Amino acid sequence: MAYHTSTTSRAVSNWLLIVALMVVGMIIVGGTTRLTDSGLSITEWKPISGAIPPLTQSDWEEEFRLYQRTTEFQEQNSAMTLAEFEFIFWWEWGHRQLGRIIGLVFAIPFVFFWLRGHLSARLKPRLFILLCMGGAQGAIGWWMVASGLVDRLDVSQYRLATHLGMAFIILGYSVWLSLEARFGPPPLRRGTLAGVSFALLALVFLQIILGAFVAGLDAGRIYNTWPLMNGDLVPEGYLGGMNFFPAIFESHAAVQMHHRWTGYLVALAVFAYAVTIWREPRVSLKPFMVILPALVIGQVALGIAALLAVVPLGLSLAHQLGAVLLFVATLCAAWTARRAA
Repeated sequence: MAYHTSTTSRAVSNWLLIVALMVVGMIIVGGTTRLTDSGLSITEWKPISGAIPPLTQSDWEEEFRLYQRTTEFQEQNSAMTLAEFEFIFWWEWGHRQLGRIIGLVFAIPFVFFWLRGHLSARLKPRLFILLCMGGAQGAIGWWMVASGLVDRLDVSQYRLATHLGMAFIILGYSVWLSLEARFGPPPLRRGTLAGVSFALLALVFLQIILGAFVAGLDAGRIYNTWPLMNGDLVPEGYLGGMNFFPAIFESHAAVQMHHRWTGYLVALAVFAYAVTIWREPRVSLKPFMVILPALVIGQVALGIAALLAVVPLGLSLAHQLGAVLLFVATLCAAWTARRAA
């Protein structure tokens, strides 16, 4: 039986929006896993059998025994009880399990929509790429965890930034394809405002990656003053005794300072963009004149509050969610500018 393939489908758009919302949940759960030091509690990568958690006392003792081999346990958590281990285990297991669920929520409707003819020729390869990105993200997650199992107390900040960056790319691509499924592909022509919009999106993404380095190094637990860093514009020990290029990724002081100043740059760029939209005659972009400045003000305020309070879990997760909202709103502005070009 033949089916008609349209360039738009509300059902496909809604499905991709659900996937995007689940990816947002994955990012927040992942942030919780990092901030509670839960990420190294599962020391093996079992994509299929790992979906079943420990069911007996002996199962829990075996998982705990494996964790006790890690440097993190031996040097930082040697007094941890089995009950305390179970707490961090459930966060990491939940993070991985949510990844498996997202995979199913994507793959099963993908096959269904393909067979039913609901996917345009343009969408099919793009959705397949998104599927491959999801699979790669699972491998990147294990690659990240593996970096912290031996001779480190935490995972590599480089791998953490890669993992978080891929999560935001998957989120952005899901939202973009959802919009395309609902409204059709954007026009081929390009305009100056579209280019500016994508430049702003790239700057927001860069700030998110810098935030991942702050989280990876626990760099938010030092210089907990604002606006200066313990009274200095450039903190003492900026390079941390290292050469410049490793220092900008490995010095706690440098990583925090770069995240601070790039945050200010993002705020200035957003307000400049809002002024540009205000001067534009295209009505479709006008809502972003208010949405983006409101989000960036809230995000800066949350960042400052989290820093001054020495990054408590609640404020840190709110700051991460703020980054998600700002990223998605900026992407939607770029999408709208692209169509209005």
